[in-house]
Amino acid sequence: MENIYRPIKAKVENIIQETPNIKTFVLRPEEPMRFAAGQFMQVTYPGIGEAPFTPSSSMYQTETLEFSIMKAGQVTSLLHEQLKVGEYVGLRGPLGKGYEIDKWHGKEVFVVGGGVGLAPLRALLLALFHNINNYKKLYIRFGGRSPQDLSYKEQLKTWEKKDKIDMVVSVDRGDEKWKGKVGIVTTILEGSGIDPKNAVAIVCGPPIMMKFVTLKLVDLGFADNTIYLSMEKNMSCGVGKCFHCNVGPHLACKDGPVFTWDKVKVIPDPF
Repeated sequence: MENIYRPIKAKVENIIQETPNIKTFVLRPEEPMRFAAGQFMQVTYPGIGEAPFTPSSSMYQTETLEFSIMKAGQVTSLLHEQLKVGEYVGLRGPLGKGYEIDKWHGKEVFVVGGGVGLAPLRALLLALFHNINNYKKLYIRFGGRSPQDLSYKEQLKTWEKKDKIDMVVSVDRGDEKWKGKVGIVTTILEGSGIDPKNAVAIVCGPPIMMKFVTLKLVDLGFADNTIYLSMEKNMSCGVGKCFHCNVGPHLACKDGPVFTWDKVKVIPDPF
């Protein structure tokens, strides 16, 4: 039986500064690791601890994995401050359930993200780009606090030029160089022309942003079972043993972290 607690050794090949508080760590595991977009892995920093992160690279890329990590707590701060290229970490996974992208064939896909939520959504988008003709159209709506807080700035410019892509990026506060939309992400959800009766929506970002985006999508006519949410809250062990990540009767690490709105809307304060 496979040992679910055994981490696979992975070398740090590159570290990219995305924003003032987000770095992308490019890792090469000693054996190829496959995952589905939306699943997560436990990243172990030897002698420090481990924490769960969703890969931000393509599920079709298995020789290296990328994790875009925000400096927030003890482990993430030490990863930012101490981990260097050439050193090693451990990877355990993949864990949890990912997005049901095979069920979306022939539909319009509406992806809404904010803040560090762009990291797991990048893995999803790269998977959708890989087979873009399976989907009718892809709408992308991203929001950030400021232009400096947007990850993947150069890639965003490339994505918006792709066929079958309708992308709008907004920031809460612009600057003298910003030419895009200004306002919270909910302000750029209307007027897309999307048909909610033949569409799915995917939301990932800070809890308060996810709450109001979900309510807006319901107002726009999306059915509850077509709104997918990434509920990565308080995950610890990653395998359903510690019960730190309960979302009502569900465990985010085993039953999620991807849930549809109909599964969690009856839970008081699910975000």
